[in-house]
Amino acid sequence: MTVTAIKAFEDNYIWAYEVDGSVFLIDPGQADPALDYLRTSDQPLAGILLTHEHYDHVDGVPGLLETYPNTEVIGPAETKAFATTIIQAEDTFERLGKTFQVIPVPGHTKGHIAYLVDGKLFCGDALFMAGCGRVFTGDYSAQYETLKRLKALPDASEVYAGHEYTRTNLNFALSVEPNNAKLKEVLKDVEAKLAQGKPSLPSTIGLEKEINLFLQANTVEAFKALRDQRDNF
Repeated sequence: MTVTAIKAFEDNYIWAYEVDGSVFLIDPGQADPALDYLRTSDQPLAGILLTHEHYDHVDGVPGLLETYPNTEVIGPAETKAFATTIIQAEDTFERLGKTFQVIPVPGHTKGHIAYLVDGKLFCGDALFMAGCGRVFTGDYSAQYETLKRLKALPDASEVYAGHEYTRTNLNFALSVEPNNAKLKEVLKDVEAKLAQGKPSLPSTIGLEKEINLFLQANTVEAFKALRDQRDNF
């Protein structure tokens, strides 16, 4: 079971989760990059998984369905304009012998969900490497609880976020903690990957607990203050 990053827009990732010769696509915001990947990999499309309603995570679905018209599109209620199967937070479902756990991660959007399968967390814009999504709902308590929920996952869980924001997130963290040696070490590694045209992701929950200041916030108030700083960075 491998995961491949498909670049979309300027900094989005569509994730291709490959299972036994078939592919699930997570958050295809654009059709063309995903179609190019499917043609090149010569693997059938097993399904499409959506984490939330924002255009840069869903707008590629119609174009994909033109080529793969019978594909199941799974997502939360807020993606009902695109999803053929609506799932609820804390559901589990099986596809191709794999069990997908649906984790509620509200805050960025009200109905945002993440998928945990085979130790891999596809979390959209709920959690980034060294960061988290903007709280467009205004519900900072919900986003704070989301981060606590994700922080409780096993340390080895691999984190596949929806955007390549890592360099900026680490630079922000260093502006808050300029003497943090771990942040400097990780930034150096990330810079090397990006220079080679590789994604910085995946991260792991264990690493995020070390470098993600948002996961380290101890109160909603502290989280909001940090998020406000990041929004203006």
